[in-house]
Amino acid sequence: MTARADFNDRMLSLGLARVAEQAAIATVNLIGRGDEKAADQAAVNAMRQQLNLLDIAGVVVIGEGERDEAPMLYIGEEVGTGNGPGVDIALDPLEGTTLTAKDMPNALTVIAMGPRGSMLHAPDVYMEKLAIGPGFANDLVTLDMTPRERVTALAKVKGCRARDITVCVLERPRHEDMIAEIRSTGASIRLITDGDVAGVMHCAEPNQTGIDMYMGTGGAPEGVLAAAALKCMGGQIQGRLIFRNDDEKSRAAKAGITDLDKIYSRDEMVTEDVIFAATGVTTGSLLAGIKREVGYYTTETLLMRSKTGSVRRMTYRNPTH
Repeated sequence: MTARADFNDRMLSLGLARVAEQAAIATVNLIGRGDEKAADQAAVNAMRQQLNLLDIAGVVVIGEGERDEAPMLYIGEEVGTGNGPGVDIALDPLEGTTLTAKDMPNALTVIAMGPRGSMLHAPDVYMEKLAIGPGFANDLVTLDMTPRERVTALAKVKGCRARDITVCVLERPRHEDMIAEIRSTGASIRLITDGDVAGVMHCAEPNQTGIDMYMGTGGAPEGVLAAAALKCMGGQIQGRLIFRNDDEKSRAAKAGITDLDKIYSRDEMVTEDVIFAATGVTTGSLLAGIKREVGYYTTETLLMRSKTGSVRRMTYRNPTH
C-alpha cells in the first residue's frame, strides 16, 4: 500500500491539533516578556516532542532553516515514531515571534501535514505572494497584474468600489511603492508587522476579518504553509520565488527547483489533500489567544481537512502544573 493511500487524515487530525496546542501552551510564560528566541525555542521543543508521539514517518519539508541550524525543527528532520504513513510536514512553531515577545495580536503556532511528496520544497528565500478568498474565478487576479489592476478587478467582481476593498500588507520598506499604488485606488490597507501566514488566512474569511486580499513579498516557506491553509479554507494564492543572489539560487537547485521564474498556484504548492492546525498564542482576528485562568490555560485551535472541507474551532482547557 502506498504512503498516499495510507495517509489517514481523519485519524491524524486530532493529533495535529495537539501538536499546535502544546506548542502554544509552551510559550505562555514568555508572552510579552521581550525574548523572541526563548519563545520560539519553547514552541519548537514542544512541537518536536508532540510530533515524535505520532505514529507517522514524517519529514519536515517546510521548517526553520537547514540542519546546521538545529535545535530548530530543520528542513529534512525526521519526526514521528516511524510506525505509520510517510508524510510531509510544514510548520512554523511560532508564527510571530516578535508579536509574542511584545504581546501583539495574531501570533500563532502553525502546522500542516500531507502525504509524502505533496508539498513544494520551498527554499528559505523570499516569495512574492498574492491571495484572495473563495468563490472567485481562477486567475481573477494574478502576479503579472499591477497592484492597481488587482484591486480594480476584485472590486468589479464583488460589485463594489475600490474604496470598499481592504488589502493586507506586511509593513516593510520594500513595499512602500506598492502601498502607495494600492492607496491611490482608494482601497484601504491593513499593515501587519509580522505573521504573513495569518495575513493570507485572513482572506479566506473576509466577513470576519475585513480583509479582501493579501499581497507582498515574504518568506517562501510561509507561502507554502499559507497555501495549505487556503486548500482547506478555500481561496487562491499565487507565489513566485525571489532570488537575490547565487547562494539563494543554489538553495533552489538543492530543493529540485529548476524554473526560477515560475508562478506557483495553490495546488502546485500543495498537490494533495492536507490537514492543517493553528493555535492562537495572542488574540487576533482569526483566533483567541491563550487565556490564563486559575489552575488552567485555555486555547483556541483551528483544525481543518482539505479532503472534506471541514473547519473546526476547538477550545482546549488544560490544567496548569
